[in-house]
Amino acid sequence: MKFVLATHNPGKLREMGEILSSLGVEVVSPADVGITVDVEETGTTFAENAMLKAKAICAASGLPAIADDSGLCVDALNGGPGVYSARYGGEGLDDRGRYTLLLQNMRGQTTRAAHFACAIACAFPNGDELTAEGRCDGAIAFAPMGTEGFGYDPVFLVPEKGKTFGQLPAEEKSAISHRGKALRAFSEKLATYLKK
Repeated sequence: MKFVLATHNPGKLREMGEILSSLGVEVVSPADVGITVDVEETGTTFAENAMLKAKAICAASGLPAIADDSGLCVDALNGGPGVYSARYGGEGLDDRGRYTLLLQNMRGQTTRAAHFACAIACAFPNGDELTAEGRCDGAIAFAPMGTEGFGYDPVFLVPEKGKTFGQLPAEEKSAISHRGKALRAFSEKLATYLKK
């Protein structure tokens, strides 16, 4: 069974393919099935944005489609940047620019609590839908540490590890991360669905 993953990221494609291969699922990119769909993320939650993307890819391809959305939610910023994590600070900022802006906006804050959230959605041509979510609690570090990962990883501190995501090897991060938790939950839900 072929599923389209709403991504251009080869790392995400490989990761999802590895996880779902045991279910007999082949994961392909939109380009692999000859479609290009640019979905505006107008949802107010990660789950809404993931489902918007999954439904659009499913409609364009005629195949089941999987999409995800994730971001960083900081208590002192009223949950921000949240669904705007990838666009935090506006156009022209790269990952370093965004986490530098975050650290500037956190100056003087004693409450450093934050969490990463991830939602995965799947839309089927028959109208069925599956969703799964994952969360990883932590805190915002006072300075970036580590070079692993991407995005806000160098400033997201995992207290029980005493390290930022940027300091953790990929396997160790995946075991505790919001995305790893969401992927494992999604895989279980999809396995149950496919048995019907």
